[in-house]
Amino acid sequence: MDNLINLNSQLLDSIRAEQFAGYDPFDSLNSKLLQATPLYRSEWVRLAWLQLGKRSPINFRPLLRVPKRRNPKGVGLFISGLLQDYRRTGEAGYLQEARELADWLLAQRSNPREWTHSCWGYHFDWQARAFYVPAGKPNIITTCYVARALFELGQLSADKALIDIALDCARFIATHLYTEADGRSFYAYIPGERAFVHNASLWGAAWCAFAGTQLGDDGLVAQALRVARQSVGEQAADGSWVYGARHHHQFIDGFHTGYNLEALCMLRDATGIDEFDACIRQGYAYYVNTLFEEDGTARYYNNSVYPIDMHSFAQAAFTLLKVGGGAADLQLCDKVVQRAIELLYQPANGQFIYQRTRWLTNRINYTRWTQAWAYYSLAFYNRYRAELNHAENRSVGLSDGYRQYGRNR
Repeated sequence: MDNLINLNSQLLDSIRAEQFAGYDPFDSLNSKLLQATPLYRSEWVRLAWLQLGKRSPINFRPLLRVPKRRNPKGVGLFISGLLQDYRRTGEAGYLQEARELADWLLAQRSNPREWTHSCWGYHFDWQARAFYVPAGKPNIITTCYVARALFELGQLSADKALIDIALDCARFIATHLYTEADGRSFYAYIPGERAFVHNASLWGAAWCAFAGTQLGDDGLVAQALRVARQSVGEQAADGSWVYGARHHHQFIDGFHTGYNLEALCMLRDATGIDEFDACIRQGYAYYVNTLFEEDGTARYYNNSVYPIDMHSFAQAAFTLLKVGGGAADLQLCDKVVQRAIELLYQPANGQFIYQRTRWLTNRINYTRWTQAWAYYSLAFYNRYRAELNHAENRSVGLSDGYRQYGRNR
């Protein structure tokens, strides 16, 4: 336990040294060289350029003048990790650091005149097959993770303004992302997009259900339940979900499956309903039985362990302990954490490798994708283990006391 705490402290120190900024797998379009040419106007050039930056094991970003920057989602994850360390230790410095990062996030909100409600996007232009997203345009995943971090920080610091901002994010999701298309009701990834992606829609539903219960807004909860039922209804007979509805979304992977399950649990806990229990049980059984190797390696896809990616291991810690939480789940989580360290941790710099394929290892330091997830998940795991050990020790102490009391009598 102490070794893991020290490891995560070293990871946090390395992140602090970069002021929580860095590169991202999808930030290649921030290249000042590309932006200075007319080629930037071509969506095919943007897509190819972005994919080259994402897939290359050689980091061309310094040469292409891609700056290191903070990513709002990454900062949200860092705040959540700092709050886990604060809960474990009670050290006020973690809370203060989280507050400083939150102040930065508040200054990075997407244009309030355009979107009315609080929301966040990425710090880079992003070209997907289906759409183009300029830097700063809000998306559902960034907004949800930032909202969760700000809400928890607001609770721990008794800051109602932060809580109100976090809950206001649900208004953005309900107003700008709720979509009815192709016979489905769902939350879109970005405003105006009609692609249906399960994890994005379910995270939106989870946050809207949670916020709706906090705000006493039955309409918000009802909309969230309608959206969640869409994904629950499209769960496969074996408990799995493909990523989304489009032809290039027909794959099943570990961390998005984990997102789906964690989101459904959050929605269930917020509303107190048991409607989705069978879906969660079936999905979790599929997750545990299909998406891990015997040695604890988190598989990327249902049909392939590769690429080995810290994102898969990080989400596994949350899914196994939040959705599962039993003794067998904790044993598997212990193996997953140790396997992540064996395969991906670099003691020389105190950070984690981005990906290993069957033939190549990509060691590019991606702050949001790799280090933020690694730090948050390990901080959560360390807190979980510390509280469990404390409870077990307290239970043993009570039992010893009762035995002593009996002997004395």
